[in-house]
Amino acid sequence: MDIDFRIIIVIAPVLLAGSWAIFNILAAALNQYNNLPGNKK
Repeated sequence: MDIDFRIIIVIAPVLLAGSWAIFNILAAALNQYNNLPGNKK
């Protein structure tokens, strides 16, 4: 199984950016949920 290193160079930043975007979206959604009116504990 020989993977071309150019494919890794192209895919790695895409995966990194995608996972970072998902992380930020989840964090923002959680923050919005915690800040909903009537949801204070």
